[in-house]
Amino acid sequence: MKKLQMVDLKGQYTHIKSEVDQAIMDVVNSTAYINGPAVKDFQKSLEAYLDVKHVIPCANGTDALQISMMGLGLKPGDEVITADFTFAATVEVIALLGLTPVLVDVDPDDFNIDISAIEKAITPRTKAIVPVHLFGHVANMDAVMELAKKHDLKVIEDNAQAIGADYTFKDGSQQKAGTIGDVGATSFFPSKNLGCYGDGGAIFTNDDDLAHTIRGIVNHGMYKRYHHDVVGVNSRLDSIQAAILNIKLKKLDEFNAARQNAARAYSKAFENCEFIKTPVTTTNKKCDVENSICDTCDCHVFHQYTLKITNGKRDALAEHLQEKGIPHGIYYPIPLHLQKAYADERYNEKDFVVTNQLVKEVISLPMHTELDDEQIKYITSIVIDFVEK
Repeated sequence: MKKLQMVDLKGQYTHIKSEVDQAIMDVVNSTAYINGPAVKDFQKSLEAYLDVKHVIPCANGTDALQISMMGLGLKPGDEVITADFTFAATVEVIALLGLTPVLVDVDPDDFNIDISAIEKAITPRTKAIVPVHLFGHVANMDAVMELAKKHDLKVIEDNAQAIGADYTFKDGSQQKAGTIGDVGATSFFPSKNLGCYGDGGAIFTNDDDLAHTIRGIVNHGMYKRYHHDVVGVNSRLDSIQAAILNIKLKKLDEFNAARQNAARAYSKAFENCEFIKTPVTTTNKKCDVENSICDTCDCHVFHQYTLKITNGKRDALAEHLQEKGIPHGIYYPIPLHLQKAYADERYNEKDFVVTNQLVKEVISLPMHTELDDEQIKYITSIVIDFVEK
């Protein structure tokens, strides 16, 4: 059996080595390392793939979120609602801009932001909602957009984990994750479904004026050299990373399909386990299997495959997997509302029942494009033998 890895970037690279190597050498030979042709080519390719008017590449996913909020003109003291159960970058940028983060609970099944909790948290100071498409599953964007319209709020999609996923609206139409709200932000961190070989990010929008503003912000506030029209930052995707991403973008659907197939194999192995709850796909499309992963699970691209261990053995399982040489992750062990940096007397524990339970139960198994049946069989057998006995 091949060595088990949480993410097998080297294995993936071997399949695209010649194309990637050539793309890198083309940039080196051109010496156009910043904002060169490779960046513009990738921008256009990603716009076409997402069917979005504007893609603005930037240095990383955290910058993408921050610049999105800057572009929308949010002011210090404005409240921004987002999920308690996510990586800190989402709330970090809210705080850095002097905005007021408002954390709310999540859905117990798909782990995405709880719509009723959003509505409960809206005040006259609320200006934006940040739904996080966690672990690759698109949030309930019908409901998010309805709330935003009702209360005149901006929507910033944190799409760092769900690039390539499709959302099916109640009317049957589809749109790519990250292109539904006013603006979307993504990360190209190496382990992402579309990852580069360093840091990288991008911002998506169909709003021409917002795109213009953001293009200035990412480049020191300049539209013309040495003319600073807005307060900006230095956040640019370099040409080598763009060239790599352009190669990998052509294979993104193939990569996501491989993740979905691995997820189905995992869930099939766990289907009769009492204390192991597998991921579900929730969408407006009718699935063949209720509360499971259907054959058209395009709403979930499985950046992570995350279980809930419901009999109190999660931490012991993590230790057991470590002993057996099986990589795993606990995303996330501490709710954001209990992190020292984001603690606030406004928060009440009764408003975070789901998140407080999830942090005790979740565990993520290896998930990448190179997983094979032998590896999945070994991983699942170890998990089942330990948890169910």
